[in-house]
Amino acid sequence: MLYYVLKYAVLGPLLRLLFRPRMVGLEHIPEEGAAIIAGNHLSFSDHFLMPVMLKRRITFLAKQEYFTGPGIKGRLTAAFFRAVGQIPVDRSGKEAGRAAIREGLGVLGKDELLGIYPEGTRSPDGKLYKGKVGVAVMAIRGRVPVIPCAMVGTFEIQPPGQVVPRIKRVAIRFGEPLDFSRYVGMEDEKAVLRAITDEIMYKVMELSGQEYVDRYAADVKAEQSRKFRGIIS
Repeated sequence: MLYYVLKYAVLGPLLRLLFRPRMVGLEHIPEEGAAIIAGNHLSFSDHFLMPVMLKRRITFLAKQEYFTGPGIKGRLTAAFFRAVGQIPVDRSGKEAGRAAIREGLGVLGKDELLGIYPEGTRSPDGKLYKGKVGVAVMAIRGRVPVIPCAMVGTFEIQPPGQVVPRIKRVAIRFGEPLDFSRYVGMEDEKAVLRAITDEIMYKVMELSGQEYVDRYAADVKAEQSRKFRGIIS
């Protein structure tokens, strides 16, 4: 219930008024049936702007930290993400990845839309980073199309570290559905998973116009963190 109150009565109208999202390719979102929407991840605002613009409900795999933060802010964030039906994902280790895939397939099994950020974390600098192959596994096992999505301008309104977003117009672009049914039964082949994931990320890059970096964003963030600690130590 809270999901629909926020989407249609509170958060949705407010975000439409403030950011006036330009929507491109909405016709590519199926009116019914399961599908994966795989997009870039530039800002915390992405979690809100894209879902409120879709007619259908979409469930995202959200990082577990959103559900375990300390203090009042942490509790409010956790309550919000639970209320809108988002699924916490532990991003550490292979077993955590398998659990995320199981959760995602559960959403698809109910003929719902599943939202995924293949990069696994927000971009540290506005560039597009290498995708993780979990999206490919779910596309094959779930036998569902993947719809590439690009958030444009959300890094500028809320870059890392900025709590209150700047008021500026953004764009949300959806590409044509990608069909990977030819790979059914090949979800254990690493080369196939890599090829599928790279194809998805290439389509996202075309939609977003971002510079692509063939590295994982998490590795870049860890490297930046080590450099920062070295400077202040």
